[in-house]
Amino acid sequence: MIQLTKRQTRQFLLLKHGLLGEYKFSGKQGVLDFARQASCIQYDPIDVCGKNAELVLQSRIKGFTKEMLAELLYEDRSLVDYPDKNLSIIPVEDWPYFERFRQAARLHGARYPEMEALTAQVRAHIQNYGALSSNDLKLEGDFSWQSAIHWSSGNNTTRSVLEQMYSTGELIIHHKKGTRKYYDIAKKYIQPNLLNASEPLEDELEHYKWRVLRRIGSVGLLWNRASDAWMNIWGLKTAQRNEVFRQLLQEARIVAVAVEQMKDMLYCLTEDLLLIEDVLQDNEPKLRCELIAPLDNFIWDRRLINELFGFDYTWEIYIPAIKRKYGYYVLPLLYGESFIGRAEIIVERKTGTLIVKNIWYENGVKQTTQLRTALNNCLRRFAIFNGCETISAEI
Repeated sequence: MIQLTKRQTRQFLLLKHGLLGEYKFSGKQGVLDFARQASCIQYDPIDVCGKNAELVLQSRIKGFTKEMLAELLYEDRSLVDYPDKNLSIIPVEDWPYFERFRQAARLHGARYPEMEALTAQVRAHIQNYGALSSNDLKLEGDFSWQSAIHWSSGNNTTRSVLEQMYSTGELIIHHKKGTRKYYDIAKKYIQPNLLNASEPLEDELEHYKWRVLRRIGSVGLLWNRASDAWMNIWGLKTAQRNEVFRQLLQEARIVAVAVEQMKDMLYCLTEDLLLIEDVLQDNEPKLRCELIAPLDNFIWDRRLINELFGFDYTWEIYIPAIKRKYGYYVLPLLYGESFIGRAEIIVERKTGTLIVKNIWYENGVKQTTQLRTALNNCLRRFAIFNGCETISAEI
């Protein structure tokens, strides 16, 4: 068991994510490196000042551009859109590990006999015209549909069929235009050794262990308790999770971490012990200021963030405007080893202007010259990331 102070724990998490000190990740290769470290990056289509996955990457990758992610997804095919922690982007080499979910989708689809003729129409259309969206083909059908592993349901027949074929792995997302998804046949783009691989972990408990290891590695530290970090791991109830942690500890694949003034034990990957050793050297890393995505891996478990950083963050996008404390799309603001506040920022694309609507500082934060300089540098980088030439502050 490792014992850490709260400050050492904060430093470990920040260094793990490449959010403290010099940039750990750089350029397009850095995007791929982080995606592999994180295992999955949540995708959300809302774009107020960048989509969630892009916001995750801009805070960590030196020189990141939105085109880098698009190239890795839709040209290089090193990354692929597929449900993991909800809508996600995952490394393509992880494709075989989700075969059990594709099989579940196939069994689910078999309950709808009318689906077979409709999927044949989609295949024929793609063969004749290439990648398509739900607007490009009108399928006639009238049946109630609830996807087995997907995120939506409804009575749009074309969309339902496309999502079913996507869930089974027959289709992948070829590209996106804004929020619209275009689908194509998966075997054109995913290597046969990955596409046709059998489930590597047929035993359900081994699969749970693989998923839990991924999530611990994705956040850096997690506890064995209910958490949003376990979202969308089917069937992972308390009993299963307890057994997973017991076996992973026994196999020395995770390490227990006791943190001062914290009741619950935390756990990290064994491979991260070297990073903990670095933290124990009591170095003083260079301070950076970064805007953090609302669905960032780093803050998947917001109760944990509150305990370690004293920062209580709620994404208020689905809260009625009259009940919001801050705003519609507000990003946590990180400076050095602390969350110093939150910012509401909007991109006005017609004029190429980054509008800083408001910044709410946490109690006790002193707006020193050093902090303001770091914040201004952060906003300049954020403007470049969003293709904005000017910054307008309404505060």
